[in-house]
Amino acid sequence: MIRVMAMIERDLRRYVRSPALVILSVVMPLLQLVILGYAFGGKVKNVRLGVVDRDHGVPALQLQEMFQAVVAGPATFSPVAYANPEQAMRDLRDGRISALLEIPPEFSRSVLAGAGPRVALIEDNVDQFAAGAVQAELQAVVGEFNRRRHPERAEPRLSGDTTLSVVELYPYVPYIRYLLPGMITLAIFSSAMIGGGIIFIDDKSRGLHEGYLVTPITKFELILGFNLAGVVKATVSGILILLIGMLVAGVPDPWNVLRLARMFVLILVTALALISMMFLLVARMSDPLIPRMLFGVLNILMFNTSGAQYPIYSFPAWMRVLTAINPFTYAVDGFKSLLLKNTGLGAVAMDIVFLLGFSVIAMAAATKLFRRTL
Repeated sequence: MIRVMAMIERDLRRYVRSPALVILSVVMPLLQLVILGYAFGGKVKNVRLGVVDRDHGVPALQLQEMFQAVVAGPATFSPVAYANPEQAMRDLRDGRISALLEIPPEFSRSVLAGAGPRVALIEDNVDQFAAGAVQAELQAVVGEFNRRRHPERAEPRLSGDTTLSVVELYPYVPYIRYLLPGMITLAIFSSAMIGGGIIFIDDKSRGLHEGYLVTPITKFELILGFNLAGVVKATVSGILILLIGMLVAGVPDPWNVLRLARMFVLILVTALALISMMFLLVARMSDPLIPRMLFGVLNILMFNTSGAQYPIYSFPAWMRVLTAINPFTYAVDGFKSLLLKNTGLGAVAMDIVFLLGFSVIAMAAATKLFRRTL
């Protein structure tokens, strides 16, 4: 028993001497509680709703004024006025707005005549959560609009009332298909984590790292070489999950060559960003246990705040700050646009610019931190 106690004491001493492991073992479950607790099931808020008023009559203006009650109350959507219907549709397809409400010409005249006018709601139904929340809120607004027009009626008269006609922009998107962009990003991250982070630290712990230090190769060339090797591995993982995932999720027209080419570009840029981030994190690390714990924390923190599983619109303000600087967010958004909406690269230009900028900053910082000494 004395020998067993000696082994226990030795292991506990080693554990205590690594405070980072102690902290991470406590932080990880708390982080998971907080992130998952706020990421799922929150109320959808501040969805960008485009509004095209082709009527400009008094009833049309009254209907739009009622939107302010939603903005001041539940804040489910935030209206954005458009004068050009074509521009509004382009923004809807490119993801700049999530829904479009169109008030048709002669709306006011039909309201005053009790002719049962309709307003059209065109939804970006790729995100069923946000689309459903906006639709429910607008149904309530239209119902209240009808009650205010006819306060004397005890029951609504559907034949003469204003109604909301819902048009879904895309074919029905099941949840497994909605998850696919996040899974592609997660596959790239996992490959970056193993191939770009853990293997690098293991090489250092085995002494293989010393071989690089006696060569004339510069720090930048070392980091660039490590990154590009990791990008190749992460890109292969992303492509495999893309091809298999499209078949499993039943993505329409999975072998569309143009879409696959656009997806390849985004996979490549995402791999570069995540690999660069990994080398930035491990540039000064030497303990092989810390990266494994750290990557578990990053997995929770980055994946669950990216909107891959639940819309960002439901996140509290502090989580949206994390979302704004999270490379996962831009990768998932780009994959959703290219894969589920079949848009062009122009629609994901901002996502690509962010990921490239993130890569440059992370690679420059990793080069600065990297030491050519043991």
